[in-house]
Amino acid sequence: MMKWLKGDKNEDTDDFANVSASLKRLYKQRLRPLEESYKFSDFHSPPMDDADFDSKPMILLIGQYSTGKTSFIRYLLERDFPGMRIGPEPTTDCFIAVMAGDKDPATGVINEGVIPGNALVVDKTKPFKTLSSFGNNFLSRFQCSSMNHQVLQSISIIDTPGILSGAKQRVNRGYQFSKVLTWFAERVDRIVLLFDAHKLDISDEFHEALDAVKSYESKIRVVLNKCDQVNTQQLMRVYGALMWSLGKVITTPEVVRVYLGSFWDQPLRFDENRVLFEDERNDLFSDIQSLPRNAALRKLNDLIKRARLAKVHAYIISHLHDSMPSVFGKDKAKNNMIKDLDKIFADLSNKHKISLGDFPKVKDMQEKLKMADFSKFRSLSSSMIQKVDDMISNDIAELMVAIQRDEAKATDLINREGPAVKGGIFDNWSSPPGPGGVFNDGGVNPFSNKWGEGVMEGMDYGTGTEGTSWIVDEKKSEYDEIFYKLHPVNGKINGSEAKREMIKSKLPNTALAKVWRLADNDQDGALTDEEFALAMHLINLRAEGHGLPDKLPKHLIPPTQRDDEDEEGGVDGAVTGESAD
Repeated sequence: MMKWLKGDKNEDTDDFANVSASLKRLYKQRLRPLEESYKFSDFHSPPMDDADFDSKPMILLIGQYSTGKTSFIRYLLERDFPGMRIGPEPTTDCFIAVMAGDKDPATGVINEGVIPGNALVVDKTKPFKTLSSFGNNFLSRFQCSSMNHQVLQSISIIDTPGILSGAKQRVNRGYQFSKVLTWFAERVDRIVLLFDAHKLDISDEFHEALDAVKSYESKIRVVLNKCDQVNTQQLMRVYGALMWSLGKVITTPEVVRVYLGSFWDQPLRFDENRVLFEDERNDLFSDIQSLPRNAALRKLNDLIKRARLAKVHAYIISHLHDSMPSVFGKDKAKNNMIKDLDKIFADLSNKHKISLGDFPKVKDMQEKLKMADFSKFRSLSSSMIQKVDDMISNDIAELMVAIQRDEAKATDLINREGPAVKGGIFDNWSSPPGPGGVFNDGGVNPFSNKWGEGVMEGMDYGTGTEGTSWIVDEKKSEYDEIFYKLHPVNGKINGSEAKREMIKSKLPNTALAKVWRLADNDQDGALTDEEFALAMHLINLRAEGHGLPDKLPKHLIPPTQRDDEDEEGGVDGAVTGESAD
């Protein structure tokens, strides 16, 4: 591996900290010289700092006032955070970065409290230094809420001011709100747009906010909040109206992912969609859980996008420099080139074999070029371009290997110790590290994620004073009737007889093959009445959309085939890994 990636001899190159260090070295040595030479920061985003590479994954919340942005943060943390205000009116009037507090080196205590914006942008450990360019009006509306909280050890959350509507949206905020959103959108890992089921209109300011972030569509997720306030019929209409509204603003071929639910801890008003809300919440939480694991890959992807844009920018600036007259007619030449910028982009695209989609927006570039001093531009440096090309084609490829190993390690750690984001609501939502929702003390939580669902149903049968010890017994009489119609020999039916019955389920052969492998527990190529009943039980689960495990959980082993260890295992024998053939 290359020298820049190896670092110190004692460093483990697979560690995330070292992947982050490698990204920093790549940026400083290969990309930043090109940006500085062609004034990239004057036209696009400011230079990146070490904190941009070291920061935890960040989630940006955007929505109109009273859509539940601040309540959503409290829902995740299960406690108030410093500076929090919740109300039906526009209560959050500033950007709030909810982050893990710094440890006091003298006392070892993690500091909690509010850090004002002017102090925050000079803190080199925080990725907010370049926000100082938006001025004091913005910094007075920016703060950090530091907390000692387990959730914030893995992610940070950015709360934004409620977007205004009606006459209020014409009030000048005193800073460039949409450009601040773009700054955050470029750096965060996930952008969550929150809508209220009773407030689907997209105001002019909200439209500007969506325009500011829609170029980062891969990061965008939509949450339709407060869905419990409407019944099923109304919810269908609300969902359709929301998709129609979003389709007019976010003009991508793919349909944006919308999560339905009610993200607070109050009782549901209409609970007829409870199961749907829980499934949607599980999907959203799973997406959040993926952020720490994919953080390095996201930073790498953003660095590549930045490098491509910097290359294109260098081609544009150098072309404008070379096309300027040496003595007379400079102003006229400048105006003509700005006017014909779209033609220049097309020529550069053909000359350098670059897609027009990699070029900046013509209108935005024209506005910035009008204020630029062309005399400070320079000709193209082939060596700088070559360094960036080598970074993209060679260095990044090697770094990808380290990142993939890191992700494999992170996945293995999650399988052994539980989800990446712990604490707060995630302790109540996620299954404990033990199999089937089993805690370290041997207890079980019937409200943990996927506990008792699908193949895990019946996992605690036999642990109480009443009830059957095998979930399949509930319908075994029905299965026995089918079994004996197949004319078993010596208490068993062969594969051909079982197949004729099992294919009636209309499941694909791949799924039925897995059912057979799990049901034929003694692997003798035939099914007893218990094994056949188990096969029918698994078929029903699969037909209902549940996945099947790679190994049969102990609670599903036929009673006559259990040994003493299986009987004592109870729910400890459950297997959580599922696949959806």
